[in-house]
Amino acid sequence: MLFDSTVRRELARSFGATLVVILTIVLTMFLLRTVGLAAKGTVSPQDVVLVLGYTALGHLPTMLSLSMFVAIVVTLGRMYRDSEMVIWFSGGIGLARFVKPVLHTAWPVLLLTAVLLLIVWPWGNRNSYDLRDRYAQRSDLSRVAPGVFQSSSDGKRVFFVEREGADTINARNVFVLTQQEQGESVTSASSGRLEAVGNERWLVLERGQRNDFDDKTGDRTLASFDSYRVLVQEKALREAEARPPRALPTLQLLREPTPRNQGELAWRLGMLLATANLLLLGLGLAATNPRRPSNWNLLFALLAFVVYFNLVNLTQAWVASERAGLGLALAGVHGGAFVLALALLWWRDHAAVVHPGVRRRPAVA
Repeated sequence: MLFDSTVRRELARSFGATLVVILTIVLTMFLLRTVGLAAKGTVSPQDVVLVLGYTALGHLPTMLSLSMFVAIVVTLGRMYRDSEMVIWFSGGIGLARFVKPVLHTAWPVLLLTAVLLLIVWPWGNRNSYDLRDRYAQRSDLSRVAPGVFQSSSDGKRVFFVEREGADTINARNVFVLTQQEQGESVTSASSGRLEAVGNERWLVLERGQRNDFDDKTGDRTLASFDSYRVLVQEKALREAEARPPRALPTLQLLREPTPRNQGELAWRLGMLLATANLLLLGLGLAATNPRRPSNWNLLFALLAFVVYFNLVNLTQAWVASERAGLGLALAGVHGGAFVLALALLWWRDHAAVVHPGVRRRPAVA
């Protein structure tokens, strides 16, 4: 049918252009944040691209949902401004008739969103946490880049070393600034190496000196040494049971219905339901007056999107804190949004006047 093919073609074109713009903006923001994490020593510089990829995959459902929602509002808003909607309404096609071509265009997006939320989201978070843990549990000396001042994993020490070569264990010209409760100490040595004793690692410094400063008394102590050993505290890798709920598979969340797991499940299912409800909300929010060419409808639609997704996050917090059950929270927020979308569609579809001077014929399915 000409009507269906026209609407689907316009929606697909608008969705593709919107998605490209949103992806470009969001990926740029994520790239800057990931580079900042690498500069702080939270992630390895070699893993920046991987972390960026996992982060982008995790937020792709939100970008897909926003892109489809904006595409619906922009496409139908243009039809209102160009008086195309007047022609469809005069021909007996009501606004509810637009639901069919919108669903035909959006079902691949809904399917992809479900796969990303239920499968890819926990997989990406789990790999991202593992990358950060593997980097964080490395010894302090091995985390230091040659010729660069680098903080230790606990933030209490600052290192500066020069490598002896390609090996990551031995170093020369070691400088260590340690912050303590009563003051600080500066340790320098001509060389340093790591030694493993049982489950502990020790940093062994040779031929150097240590300068201690007491903040309370103002005393300074200078000591020289031939050999000085420092215990390097390391973090163990997170065990699977210690991972946060966002890194757990969806089936595990169902098998272990703890409050935090239920909250994460409410967020995943809520995002999927929100994506579906926004398709209907977009149809009702796209209406605009053709005599007033403006983008107020798009502004109100974006405001509705922000409010809705904040409610999704609020639902997660309610369920995790046991203020509401999973079923009640989903039914209250998303059921209410569905009823609101249907009411808005009904109101738009039964408005007396579509265009000044033009009366609408009875809508046909």
